[in-house]
Amino acid sequence: MRRALLIGRFQPFHRGHLEALTAISREFDRVVVGIGSAQESHTLKNPFTAGERYLMIEAALEEAGITNVALLPIPDMNRNAVWVSHVTSLVPPFDVFFTNNPLPRTLFEEKGYKVQPIPFVSRSEYEGTTIRSQMLQGGPWEERVPPATAAVIRKLGGPERLRVLAGNDRA
Repeated sequence: MRRALLIGRFQPFHRGHLEALTAISREFDRVVVGIGSAQESHTLKNPFTAGERYLMIEAALEEAGITNVALLPIPDMNRNAVWVSHVTSLVPPFDVFFTNNPLPRTLFEEKGYKVQPIPFVSRSEYEGTTIRSQMLQGGPWEERVPPATAAVIRKLGGPERLRVLAGNDRA
């Protein structure tokens, strides 16, 4: 069985993430998705908990008919020298690590793992920072996330949470 590993913050899970996972899931028997910075929540950069992000991803994958993905929370470890060991202790064995970030790429390659780039789809449009900004400002964020993810975010009161975190209760 060929397994891939992809780690992201998914704040929130958007259409670009879904497109990347769709492509990776076609190539591998199993895709392990690490929900990174799992300990972070309720900040402007990381407004959603790991559990809430799990629900977003799970709903979007179900809606898209993708069934070969496993979701696991991965808390940060602020020690680069042992980060790969930390991650690999939390996930099943995998054949390829997907990332576009130079630091994780280097850390995994130094430990002998095969690393491939994540296929980007309209990154400037589908970027968490942009989506969170649109939520905060009352803009058109919903078109940037899968419909099932938008439903989860609405149920959680995501835009309202961001406005509270920003100290602004007006849309």
